[in-house]
Amino acid sequence: DLFGVSWECVHHNAITDFSCRKTFAPLNLSDYEAIGRCEQEVPEYFNFAGDVLDKWSQIEKERKEPSNPALWWINGKGGERKWSFEELGFESRKVANVLSGPCGLQRGDRIIVILPRIPEWWLLNTACMRTGVVFIPGTTQLTAKDICYRLLASKAKCIVTIDELAPAVDSVASKCQFLKTKLIVSESRRAEWLNFSDLFKCVAASAVHNCVKTRSQDPMTIYFTSGTTGFPKMVEHSYGSFGLGFFICGRYWMNLTPSDIVWNMSDTGWIKAAIGNVFGPWFQGTCVFVHAMPQFDPKVILNTLCRYPVTTLCSAPTLYRMLVQHDLTRYAFKTLKHCLSGGEPVNPEVMEQWKSQTGLNIYEAYGQTEVGMICGNMKGMKIKPGSLGKAAPPYDVQIIDEKGSVLPPGKEGDIAIKIDAKRPFTFFTRYVDDPVKTASTIRGNFYITGDRGSMDEDGYIWFMGRSDDVIISSGYRIGPFEVESALIEHPAVVESAVVSSPDPIRGEVVKAFVVLSPSFKTQDLKKLACELQDHVKKVTAPYKYPRKIEFVEQLPKTITGKIRRSELRNKEWGQI
Repeated sequence: DLFGVSWECVHHNAITDFSCRKTFAPLNLSDYEAIGRCEQEVPEYFNFAGDVLDKWSQIEKERKEPSNPALWWINGKGGERKWSFEELGFESRKVANVLSGPCGLQRGDRIIVILPRIPEWWLLNTACMRTGVVFIPGTTQLTAKDICYRLLASKAKCIVTIDELAPAVDSVASKCQFLKTKLIVSESRRAEWLNFSDLFKCVAASAVHNCVKTRSQDPMTIYFTSGTTGFPKMVEHSYGSFGLGFFICGRYWMNLTPSDIVWNMSDTGWIKAAIGNVFGPWFQGTCVFVHAMPQFDPKVILNTLCRYPVTTLCSAPTLYRMLVQHDLTRYAFKTLKHCLSGGEPVNPEVMEQWKSQTGLNIYEAYGQTEVGMICGNMKGMKIKPGSLGKAAPPYDVQIIDEKGSVLPPGKEGDIAIKIDAKRPFTFFTRYVDDPVKTASTIRGNFYITGDRGSMDEDGYIWFMGRSDDVIISSGYRIGPFEVESALIEHPAVVESAVVSSPDPIRGEVVKAFVVLSPSFKTQDLKKLACELQDHVKKVTAPYKYPRKIEFVEQLPKTITGKIRRSELRNKEWGQI
């Protein structure tokens, strides 16, 4: 049952055909649903702020009855903000003038925004769309080394952050020749930094601003994503791939309408924040609810779901694993009706526990920073616990072998997306400054996701694991190279190999196999392990640190000297 209308989900060549064509996108906008289903060409010009958000603002003015806010933010300490679409437009235009005025940014310039879940993140995101400035988000767990790499690699002209991270930025700013402006979101002042609050309140920050006319193919955002070798890659998306690409996600997987209130718990530095906190909901005119917590507290989350009229919950499987450890029957979720998960597979037993205690299913989806949602369990679709669901429009998802041939049902292979005459409009534009890596994602007529899986006879996709060595812990992607690079900087470490290790709460965690320098082998190994963990937390983002460390005499290697991580990983997971 979709929005009170029965419907049937049928797959033709793995492209989902929905017999229900009812849409809650503004009626006088382009037919985004048809575009998402490849029934209509992507428009030459598109800007999410001007074409969608401003249209919802107009619809708000024409309504006689009150509507949900566009953004509803609380911090659990009494702080609260509610913005309608009209207010969001008003405030974001002022920020657009701050960017193009005092910050000196022009269309096409890049800005790195490292902010927690505070309203300014949404304003800056929207303001960048209005000005044509390329938005580069980052998690607040980044260290000075991470920030320096991102500033140099992206050639960003401006960085925005908070008090806690300003010292880290200052410590590397002199090395970043492209950085011209530092903007701090704080009530206090800092030398050599522009203050966001001061500029926002300034008369010069007028709410009069004309949204730039952007082509659908123009660059809109860049995400840094971890890989198995080298430092994080820069994934570039356009106004079409990002702005238009997530319509289907919000419409069918998130199942959103203007009467819904969605609470997506993703960190602002990850693509799920864009999907679940910006494009997916706001395409449908849905209220985005945010509870800014310094860290996840299961009891606080459960009480929030009871107190506030949240209808849709979206989080990584880790949260559901934490919540089912509590007696959920003691909590009354009066408005909650739709639960979503992504980032890593949900354990079938967790799904069963959640359903038995709340009466609600968990609708899982699978996607990537590069291509968005690849497949998912849509509302009304039969859920097979442990499955990632079926292919999402506009994708034709297949399981292929190393030669690019499609495998029959039940056979394990590479999860791939078929490419016909041209790349799907939802695809990333490129890996910035890395044409070789961009080209390497294609095998024949397929885009290779880097994940292994199988497809059953009903078209459901089952995840088997990464074909590379990327670790996905609590929804965070962690490249082993980054952790190994941090470890090798410690004098005790001769070499190391980092792999995933099973964990009942996080799904998997980082484990490091470490070969010690002879002079450290006689030390207290338990204390040394803690010292290495603290070292990694200081050198790179804390979420990447190895929660498990095993000291070994040597690492398994190939005849050419390459570390056989697969052997260590398989041993860790009990496969050998």
